[in-house]
Amino acid sequence: MTAQPTAEPIEGVYLCDHLDLPRLFAPTLDHVPGLRVYAPADVPDPARIRFALAWRPSPRAFDPFTGLSLVQSIASGVDGILSSASLPDQAQVARVRDPGQAHVMAGFAVWHVVWHHRGMGNYVRNAANGEWKRTSFGALVPPSDLTVGVLGYGLMGRTIAEAVAKLGFNVIAASNTDRSGTGAVQVVSGADACQIVAAKADFLINVLPLTDATRGLINADFLDRMKAGAVLIHLGRGEHVIEDDLLAALEQGHIGGASLDVFSTEPLPQDHPFWRHPKVLVTPHEASVLPAAAVVASLQQSLHETQAGLPLSTGVDRRKGY
Repeated sequence: MTAQPTAEPIEGVYLCDHLDLPRLFAPTLDHVPGLRVYAPADVPDPARIRFALAWRPSPRAFDPFTGLSLVQSIASGVDGILSSASLPDQAQVARVRDPGQAHVMAGFAVWHVVWHHRGMGNYVRNAANGEWKRTSFGALVPPSDLTVGVLGYGLMGRTIAEAVAKLGFNVIAASNTDRSGTGAVQVVSGADACQIVAAKADFLINVLPLTDATRGLINADFLDRMKAGAVLIHLGRGEHVIEDDLLAALEQGHIGGASLDVFSTEPLPQDHPFWRHPKVLVTPHEASVLPAAAVVASLQQSLHETQAGLPLSTGVDRRKGY
């Protein structure tokens, strides 16, 4: 019997200037039949590379790989990929859209709402000093008297809004397109939706994508529209916020507090005032973390659709940026 020829594997490359993608994903990808993925320095023949698994690649990262048909992000965000000057015109870009990731993000957002609503920072400081000090009696505002605003109403925003609503808060969300809310979530759409929601929110959660329209959105004028004492929970993209304007609003007391997970420069420099500001809680861009298996499953789905000539189920419209 004549042996059947073995199909050649589909070859790919890891492209990222900020994370060690081989360390994160090779233990899973190395066991996927039919795929072979290399670090850039280990690629034997750049012309054979058909896909890239990427996150914030360098401006010229794609230059050697002229045969790319797919660039798969490792997350839901793709702005770092779309901004690379060498991204090939013919390559489709896909992101990860995973319900499990949305639930992880929602839990993170809810935790920060509770942190600020209940003044948990006070308890942490008191515990460090061995102080038994009650701060809620006579001062706690019930959730039904407070409004949580959510900027962005895709899968992430919708999951966050529904989770927060279950705690009894009033919830209003901003959507760039006409969307229906649920019984517990009011949705505002249109060009000024974000400003409308910001003006009503006691706690404002940002999960917008980064586009030309949202870059620098949260600036002095935007912050001035927010309620006095309102809290910003910023989980979107670092470039959404003008950091000096936010610092000024915090110093003036107009913004009552902030939870910040993303920044214009990452890692956040050690001398940045956010680290030491008493009203700011900093986390290192970990609001939404995906297991490697979920990323690999998305990659496999995208490759199947690309090879079959099907529209990508998680494809990105480059004109919109998401």
